[in-house]
Amino acid sequence: MKSRCGILCEECAYRETMNCKGCANIEHPFWGNCPIKSCVEGKALTHCGQCDTFPCTMAKQFAYDEKQGDGGKRLKQCERWNEEIKG
Repeated sequence: MKSRCGILCEECAYRETMNCKGCANIEHPFWGNCPIKSCVEGKALTHCGQCDTFPCTMAKQFAYDEKQGDGGKRLKQCERWNEEIKG
């Protein structure tokens, strides 16, 4: 797991163009402060899908953003990660 929001880093264009190693592996994203990363790490979680309020307004706004969203794919990924953890 490399992202906090459910983005699959292997499919992200920034991985190559910005040499991004995934937000779970860097202190600060190259674009500045990420509220999702800050929230997840502030709650000592691995990804936002583990939060009691998932999917919160912030996660939904990010996932369905017109420019950077993925139509909710990252939210589904967080749900899959939760299932994998539960076994």
